[in-house]
Parts: sequence; structure tokens; C-alpha cells
Amino acid sequence: MWALPATARALVMGAVLAAALCAAPALRAGSGVSWATVALLAAVCAAAERLPRRSLALPVLLTAAFLLPPAAAALVAVPGALVGRVERPPVATRRLWHAAQQSLAAWAASCVFAVFPLPGLHALPSALAAALVCALLVAVLDGAIQVTAEHRPPHEAWRGLPTGSLAPALVHGPAALLAAILWRGAYGPAAALLVLLPMALSGRLLDSGRRERAAQQAAVRALVQAVDLKDRYTRAHCERVGRASVLIARELGMTGERLEAMRLAGVLHDIGKIGVPTRLLRKDGPLTPEERRVIELHPEYGHEIVRGIAFLDEARAAILHHHERLDGKGYPHGLTGHQIPEFARVVAVADAFDAMTSNRSYSRARPVPVALAELHRCAGSHFDPRMVAALTRALDHRGWGPVAPADASDLVLSTSRNVPSGCSAEAAVGRGGER
Repeated sequence: MWALPATARALVMGAVLAAALCAAPALRAGSGVSWATVALLAAVCAAAERLPRRSLALPVLLTAAFLLPPAAAALVAVPGALVGRVERPPVATRRLWHAAQQSLAAWAASCVFAVFPLPGLHALPSALAAALVCALLVAVLDGAIQVTAEHRPPHEAWRGLPTGSLAPALVHGPAALLAAILWRGAYGPAAALLVLLPMALSGRLLDSGRRERAAQQAAVRALVQAVDLKDRYTRAHCERVGRASVLIARELGMTGERLEAMRLAGVLHDIGKIGVPTRLLRKDGPLTPEERRVIELHPEYGHEIVRGIAFLDEARAAILHHHERLDGKGYPHGLTGHQIPEFARVVAVADAFDAMTSNRSYSRARPVPVALAELHRCAGSHFDPRMVAALTRALDHRGWGPVAPADASDLVLSTSRNVPSGCSAEAAVGRGGER
């Protein structure tokens, strides 16, 4: 416990105290509580806590919340949490935290369910609300301990909090209500326990989905961190390109998983710069033809880096083709028009826009209206006019945040540039090839 930061210790002790206060009325009630129900549910919960991923624990807690008063429901989670699987130290502190967390979640769910005590399946809305509160509270406390004990940024710890809690509520709420109804019916607890098997399977599927999403996020974070170690400007640029790509994609009607894939395409479009010598990325003076050819290899490097990552399938096309031009004069394959994948055409516009509106080692940021005017001038030859129009509409609706000041070392301006003639938006993203 004492190895934790002070804020994390305070959070753990506060949660334990709150859980104890919530459960105390049940201990004072004595024979007024159905201790047989508490004991049986606690035993099932303890068995669930010994399973990998604890796929059954949440449904059991919800069943307890629907069968018992709040204080008694809070006790069901405690024995199992105190003997459950813990894979990392400090074991005692993790068990204590988990017990408090689960106890508070069961208590809160029972309180919500008790507000509308309707009979049978008429209580389904109350059950869904209680399940959502239970899942949200678990997720909020999970995020809080990550922020205080592991110093994770809050936006990462609580990313996707409401939507991530919705699926467990929709799956476990109705099933736990059915278990509670059977428990109180003619067939008793034995029939109710049979309901918990499909609940366990559904919980395992949900856990699998969460693990897959977590692995995907970890893979993207690792790639972005690798870019940051190579060149800090490139990482900031990629994050802004991801943001601009999403603005365009929304105007095009993209939603859900495709919108997220579009964001990843923007964030990772320059991942291939890991293979480009740093001296070329930061060079102040003109590039030689040979140096330009080296830089122009970065889309192919990036495509190879993410080749084995299945969930980046459509984003991979944008990584490879975001420097193609509609007139066929781009690289690496000289594609024309709609031969260029849609994601690549979106990223090309987002990339050029950010390059023109950011301070770089060889150019100062241009005002947004000037950058948009240049994109419109190059539409049809370099950029897809539909993507340029979508970005213009998005910026009219939402605006574009101020550009963060560059480091002093990034503000060295070159007076001798080998900028190609024609579209200066192309020049903004590199001297014949993006920098």
C-alpha cells in the first residue's frame, strides 16, 4: 500500500471506507437479511473470481442487486474479491481495492433497481439502468486508479467510457433479471444458477472484444511513440492530420468503425518516416535529388511496417498512397483519379492543410483561409475537389484550433529552397516529398 502514490492511497482507502459504510446497515439488520441468499451468491461470486478474466462476476453482482437490499448486495462481492486471482503485486492492495470497487458497484445497482420495484419482466428498464450504473461505476473507478497509481492521462484512462459500459449493461442486465426472477420462483436458486452459464459465455465474448480493442490501442500507441522518438514534429503533425481527416470524413458521412479507421489512417500516415534518416527530416537547406528519392520511400516503408496489423487494412492503403495525385504525377505508383483509395485522398488533403498551417523548420504557418484557398487552387490536379470542399465545410462549422508554438530549433527558416513550381500546397508537405 505504501508503495503507491499518496493520491492512489487516498483513493483506495476512501473506496474501502465508502464500501464499509454502504454494507454496515446489513450487519446491523441481523436476521432481517436473507443470509442464505447472501452466502450462496457470495460463494458463486467467489468461484467466478477464480476464473480467467472474471467473466461471471458482474452478472452475479447484478443478480444480487436485484434480489437483495443495497447493503446486503454490497457484501456479496467481498469474499470473492479478497480471494480472487491477482496477477501483479501488490496483491493485498489490489484485492482490497477490487473488493471495495465491486461492493460499491453492487450497492449502487441495487439502489437504482429499488427506485422502481416492478414485478417480473416489467422491471426490465430498472434492470438496464442498474446494470449501466454498475458498469459505469466500475469503469470510472478503474480509470481513477490508473490515473492516480499509474499516472495515465485522464483522456486515455476514461476513453470510450459511456459506450464501453453500454454493452455489459445490455447483455448482463436482462440475464441477471431473469436469474433473479427464477430465484424467487417455483424452481428456486438451482434454476437461477443455470442462467449464469450463458451469461458467463457472453461475458467471455465481451472480454475478448475488450482485449482486442486494448491490443489495437496499444499497437497504435507503440507506433506513435516510435515516430515521436524519431522526430517530435512528425508526431504532432500526424496527430493533427488524424484530427483533420476525421473532420473531412464526418462531412462525407463516415461513422463508427470506419471513422475510427480514418483517424488511424491520418495518425499513422507518416509512420514510414521511421525508416528515413533523421538528418533528412530536419535538414534546413535544399534537398538533393538523391535525398528527395530517399524521403519519397516513406509511404512504402510505412506500408511494410503495418502490413501484418489486420485492423489497419483500409488505413494501410492511405499510408501507401497519400502522396498520389489526381493527375498521376504523385508517388509511389503514379495512380490517377479514383484509382487512388478514398482514405488516401482524404489524408492527402488533411496532410497538406496541416503542413501549410504549421510552423516547420523550413516554412512559417499560413493562415487557415490562405491554406484553404491554396487547396482549392490545387483541387482537380493534385487533390480531390470533394475532399477539399468537405474540409472547407467542416472548418466553417467547427473551426480549427490554434497552432501550438514550435520549438525554437524548429523555427529556423531557410532562404534557399528547391520548391517545385505549380501547386504550393504540394510544396508545403515537402520539397518534392513530404518532410
